[in-house]
Amino acid sequence: MGRIALGIEYDGASVHGWQRQKDVASVQEYLEKALTVIANKPIIVFCAGRTDAGVHATGQIVHFDCDVERPERAWTLGINANMPDSIAVTWARPVSDDFHARFSATHRRYRYVIYNSRMRPAILHNGVTHEYRELDAEKMHEAAQALVGEHDFTTFRASLCQSKTPHRTVSSVSVHRQGRYVVLDIRANAFLHHMVRNITGSLLCIGAGEQPVDWMAHLLTLKDRAKAATTAKPNGLYLVDVTYPEHFGIPKSPLGPLFLPES
Repeated sequence: MGRIALGIEYDGASVHGWQRQKDVASVQEYLEKALTVIANKPIIVFCAGRTDAGVHATGQIVHFDCDVERPERAWTLGINANMPDSIAVTWARPVSDDFHARFSATHRRYRYVIYNSRMRPAILHNGVTHEYRELDAEKMHEAAQALVGEHDFTTFRASLCQSKTPHRTVSSVSVHRQGRYVVLDIRANAFLHHMVRNITGSLLCIGAGEQPVDWMAHLLTLKDRAKAATTAKPNGLYLVDVTYPEHFGIPKSPLGPLFLPES
């Protein structure tokens, strides 16, 4: 039995999230069906992070086990030929049996893209979140630094989150403006359900001048989801990178979305 890792990207607007569900399309369902065609037997895949409906990915990592030998090009080209245009495999590579897309990961990185203008966008309207209020990205960046380090993120945790602990360690976070786009970039060992979207919702209030810069630090101490702002929409959120120990040999893909800086 061999283990194969895949790099995946997808437009989350076309599916109801990563996880297979009854009566609605999901990334997992499309991918497993395509793999079953190539392998001529049922295949089950495991991912690094289960994204919600409407959330995108440019750096999702998955793995699966299969005792059928295929060249790497057969996996990539064959899978892509059997999936909708909104989902694509970017690379395939054999990995050791102790590799696990989720449990071997040391860090995950998300970007949240906000289109900041009085008028709604026509281009990329499913790939950004529109915010009509003028945002101060510098204040948002300053406020976000309170999140760096290990904290109890109960305030930014969805009520249905199934994690055993609310503690997570954020290694870096930044907010910067690029023209009309304001981008939140956050990296942590792991994330709680809706954590990035809940953080973004509160940062939007700070950027719009409705709350002071020190509000984020105060929210962390409250440990009360009801005290923070509403959850930001899913369509601006991208899973852009997953980090693994070097000995697994997982390729590093360019960070997305395309028009944002690589650093």
